[in-house]
Amino acid sequence: MGKIAELRTLLKKEGIDFYIVPTADFHNSEYVGDYFKVRSFLSGFTGSAGTLVVSQNEAGLWTDGRYFVQAERQLEGSEITLYRMAEEGVPTIEEYLEQNVKDGQVVGFDGRVVDAAFGKKLEERYSVSYDKDIVDSIWHDRPLLSATKVWTVSEEDCGMSVSEKLALVREKMDEQGAAHFLLSKLDDIMWLYNIRANDVECNPVALSYTFVSKDSAVLFIQKQALIDDTKRYFKENNILIEEYDDFAHYLEHCEITGKIWYSGEDINYLLYKQIEKRAELVNLENPTTLLKAVKTPVELENMRTYYLRDSVVLTKFLFWMKNHAGKEPINEYSAAKRLDAMRAEIEGFLGLSFGTISAYQSNAAMAHYSADEENASEIEAEGFYLVDSGGQYKGATTDVTRTIVLGTVKDEWRMHFTKVACAMLRLADTTFLYGCTGRNLDIIARQPLWECGLDYKHGTGHGIGYILNVHEGPQSIRWQYKPENKETVFEEGMIISDEPGVYVADSHGIRTENILEVVKKQKNEYGQFMGFRHLTYVPIDLDAIDTNYMEASDIEKLNAYHKTVYEKLAPYFAGAELEQLKQATRAVNENC
Repeated sequence: MGKIAELRTLLKKEGIDFYIVPTADFHNSEYVGDYFKVRSFLSGFTGSAGTLVVSQNEAGLWTDGRYFVQAERQLEGSEITLYRMAEEGVPTIEEYLEQNVKDGQVVGFDGRVVDAAFGKKLEERYSVSYDKDIVDSIWHDRPLLSATKVWTVSEEDCGMSVSEKLALVREKMDEQGAAHFLLSKLDDIMWLYNIRANDVECNPVALSYTFVSKDSAVLFIQKQALIDDTKRYFKENNILIEEYDDFAHYLEHCEITGKIWYSGEDINYLLYKQIEKRAELVNLENPTTLLKAVKTPVELENMRTYYLRDSVVLTKFLFWMKNHAGKEPINEYSAAKRLDAMRAEIEGFLGLSFGTISAYQSNAAMAHYSADEENASEIEAEGFYLVDSGGQYKGATTDVTRTIVLGTVKDEWRMHFTKVACAMLRLADTTFLYGCTGRNLDIIARQPLWECGLDYKHGTGHGIGYILNVHEGPQSIRWQYKPENKETVFEEGMIISDEPGVYVADSHGIRTENILEVVKKQKNEYGQFMGFRHLTYVPIDLDAIDTNYMEASDIEKLNAYHKTVYEKLAPYFAGAELEQLKQATRAVNENC
């Protein structure tokens, strides 16, 4: 009996008609540990984003544009229908349920892995069942919860003490009239207490909750992950430590006077059901999220240093690829391992910030493609190769994508590549008034592509953590208006990615990604003008540039960027590599 069939047997026994399986842990994290990969276990789809809905008659999987091609391949031959999110005529999960759930039928989910906001919507419309982990009984070799060693980030390395951060949070609590703050978002908790761990692959976080009051801060964490130094650190900072599994019990029995601040998009539905009975609630975005997004001067300086080191290594790797592709056996997996090993030699390296995306030719059309040792395409001296990669360091989290040409490519491909380069550079070079959000700016990147009838099915930019998650909010750059999407004003000190692309299924994929720092520019009678500063200094492959598809201003931007790239990188290059750097950053003109 297949896994879906086994699940249906259990659902029938429990009286559940539709069962929702999201990609989430108890903290609504974007990436999750192996214990929480229930959707992957049931469906076989391994992408990092997607939701499975199973009924007695149907099974459907919803995922976004980054994973359409991957999901189609991995679901092939199964009974699961792929629902391509945001495509014309494709219902959302909520619309699907409205169309299919009949009166009296029950919608089920594990209330620990569905966020409170979505759980409340379901509760308002349907009879719900949320207090059972149904899949656990059929996942016989389910991995254990991760409990890795917790370590601390010194005040010297982050620029702000725990007491200062708690004081800022309590100021925000006072502004909202909240006596307590319930926080379950893992990277926010790490930021608040200046701690890190490795409970989620590539994301240096520890499974934890915290409950902050005006005169106390209680951290719920797996005590087995603490060493004596860490215990001493918590004691010195007046942070009370309780066992991770005891949080629900604590909420039921602790003394609560006054309002509780929580974020319905971050805490899970089961926790929400516990606190709604006990106190008046303030449902707002976590104050820690915006505080964390604006980096301190210490963090910014460290990020500039490590992004330069990271850029040096990636540039050397790309040069190696262009010199060796087709001359010796290289496949997507071996190329990724080579880059990973080069990055690991950087002083302060802690690990990867996500699994390296090493994609050749048509595989690059899958925005989040993943090769492995058994399934990796051989790389030849032709076409495009895309690599999206990053590292965790003692002073930064990095993320960068480059696409390079390894041989002859079609004119249309060169046009696509050139337009993507122009898109990235136009956004990076823009000036805007303070008060703008990512939705105000997204069109600057998409315009060169939209003019050609092209687009990409992902956001243009996401925030990035500091020794934390490679995807971090609340800032982002997206064009589409959706009432549920919050917009955040860009503040000085925020970090944002700039990553337009073109993806043609069964043909090729292109993405060029730089990471930018939000900076202040001039201020006058019209207000405070803002802009960006590059953190990434990696050449854009001139072998794929066709200036016939560029305006004069685009050529100026490309040449100016490459002039700075050469100045930044040259001290780290010598001999033949330095000559290759000169060629890679040479000025181009309209006749190229």
